[in-house]
Amino acid sequence: MSNDDLHSSLSAVVDGPEAGDVSRETSDAFSAFDEGDDSPLAREMIETERRRRELSEADFPHPARTRIFAVTNQKGGVGKTTTSVNVAAALANKGANVLVIDADPQGNASTALGVEHRAGTPSIYDVLLDDVPMARVAQQCPDIPTLWCVPATIDLAGADIELVSVVRREYRLHDALERLMQGPGKGLDYVFIDCPPSLGLLTLNAMVIAQEMLIPIQCEYYALEGLTQLIKTVEMVRKHLNPQLSLSTIVLTMYDARTNLAREVAHEVRSHFPQQTLEQTVPRSVRVSEAPSFGRTVISHDPHSSGAVAYMAVAKEIAERGRRQEEESGEA
Repeated sequence: MSNDDLHSSLSAVVDGPEAGDVSRETSDAFSAFDEGDDSPLAREMIETERRRRELSEADFPHPARTRIFAVTNQKGGVGKTTTSVNVAAALANKGANVLVIDADPQGNASTALGVEHRAGTPSIYDVLLDDVPMARVAQQCPDIPTLWCVPATIDLAGADIELVSVVRREYRLHDALERLMQGPGKGLDYVFIDCPPSLGLLTLNAMVIAQEMLIPIQCEYYALEGLTQLIKTVEMVRKHLNPQLSLSTIVLTMYDARTNLAREVAHEVRSHFPQQTLEQTVPRSVRVSEAPSFGRTVISHDPHSSGAVAYMAVAKEIAERGRRQEEESGEA
């Protein structure tokens, strides 16, 4: 590829109605190119922008009924919260009505969605322990008007213990969300429940109301450790509490195609869960990591970045899988 061809290709990427909104990640990469450099990075940036434009023009099918996901993995640091908020934001960005319930005492989902969650803020704790209506504590995400969040505050830290003596302790979230969906939340397309990295009562509450499990798996050595216990817990919940629960979606996160380890982990996961594992993987991305510090998801923070494009593709795959399942069951 000649120097002129390279610049023509890059111009084709950035010229047009959105030329003024090129990401910093893209700009930094462009400035690093040497004269006549036909580098893999240049090709990757061009492909990422091509994919972004393709996704921005695509229609994401809306579900016939509300789809409720429990996003969980008892191993921390696998991209659970990151996946929850960015998939939710991607779907809302395409017009879906989406609710994120932050059930993790760390409150990281609340931070990423830019909603208030200081101590004393009405939160999921009040819903679970004091029967406060969920509609009263839900906050609209400032960046995307069709995205809402039920925040978590530090009060939630002791909820696993406090719930032990509460009547219908496993059904507290179930009852609250059912009331919401029969009233002001009846138009919701998706609900994502960001669970803590444990299999306690908060996670159990999410599994009782959810129809689907979404499990992010980091492409690292310990990825599959603990997954067996999680699957056993899902089977227990299906048997005793929620027969509708299914492990529908696995997302491979922090994927680096340059390493043998990442490819081997991805192959291992796909061989064990071929139907559940999405084709789209999520790469490591600086923009994804820094977005919460601005109180935003990467979808709003830098839509041109590789991480944003990956999560848009994940959301599209989730939406299309749901439509296919509805057509097969006759619900569509």
